[in-house]
Amino acid sequence: GFTDHVALGNEWNPWEEDEKNELAASQQKYEAYLKMIKYARSHLEQTSLRVQIWGKAAIGLYLWQHIFGGHLEPADVTAQWREGSQKAGKTYFSFFTGPSVVPGYFSVEAEHVVLVLNGREQAKVASATRWLHYAQTLIQTHKIRHVAVVLLGNEQCNNGWIQPYLKRNGGFVNLLFVTYDCASVNEEDIFQWPLGVATYRNFPVVEPNWSMLRDPRSYLCNFLGTVYKNSSREILMEILKQDGLDKLCWIAAREQWQPQETNESFKNYQDALLQSDLTLCPVGINTECYRIYEACSYGSLPVIEDVMTPGDCGNSSMYHSAPLQLLKTMGAPFIFIKNWNELPAVLEKEKKMSLQEKIQRRKKLLEWYQNFKAWMKQKFIITLENSFLPSDKG
Repeated sequence: GFTDHVALGNEWNPWEEDEKNELAASQQKYEAYLKMIKYARSHLEQTSLRVQIWGKAAIGLYLWQHIFGGHLEPADVTAQWREGSQKAGKTYFSFFTGPSVVPGYFSVEAEHVVLVLNGREQAKVASATRWLHYAQTLIQTHKIRHVAVVLLGNEQCNNGWIQPYLKRNGGFVNLLFVTYDCASVNEEDIFQWPLGVATYRNFPVVEPNWSMLRDPRSYLCNFLGTVYKNSSREILMEILKQDGLDKLCWIAAREQWQPQETNESFKNYQDALLQSDLTLCPVGINTECYRIYEACSYGSLPVIEDVMTPGDCGNSSMYHSAPLQLLKTMGAPFIFIKNWNELPAVLEKEKKMSLQEKIQRRKKLLEWYQNFKAWMKQKFIITLENSFLPSDKG
């Protein structure tokens, strides 16, 4: 037929010229596209960072799994060595954690390192210091070029021990991300970092679902936790007992803090968050507590006792809204109260809210928390890239 003739060149093809032009144009487009990809790739290779994150404190899991949304292999939380990787921004991140991650016993495969350390108490500081000395040796022997630290700080903000290691003080640490309202936060090389959820108790990454958002909840509020002697938590318990408010809330108080949950107590805690419209967050040793972030995960609105705890925490040169400067700056839609005497009025208002209003509030809270984590991730990456990548400023 017709196609055979065309193939043999016996028949004139009126579209031939157009086809040739089209072919040439698409060939040009294809070559330009290849060029663009090649340029993008070489440009990416020039600007790309490879960063290793060494997770030697439980907040590393909050950073990796909750903020970065990263995965770890093996999934077993008791494994001796766990690792994961992710490309984000211009950076390829690899993360590893576990008891087998010991200085000098693993391969350092990046010039840029983020150390996640625990400085909460003296024994932990000793271990953190060993890691810093190991990193310092790697810098001196040109094995790595840059170091940033994510620090679980002391609850009274006594973090003076790390100051000599900062570059600004003659040390080698370029950036410090530190929990709690540290007065040394300056948004230049020292940044406030969220405490997050209690990953050391294996608090999971919670994916919001339809029923979490829409279902009526059985309790107005919850408080499951330790009631310290002579603390505002005792006052809270007294106020809840008045007028039978404790009957409207899921209250389970204990006198001694337990670092590890049983399966049953942990399930109770998660159920309480899921079944309560509000989560009461009285101050402990510090105003910021895991409970705040755990409540957000389940769409239960934190009611926060907005008072400064004793110690060195407080306003920094950048923020003047302590406590919880970071959360307030990010517009956290929480209920802040100065005194638990304000709680009965809060609960009274709560009783009058329709389910529709509560659904809207939950939606706002869950969206805010997702955005907060995304913003922290973005800020972390940009801060690292700005500090570690060579500047184009000539």
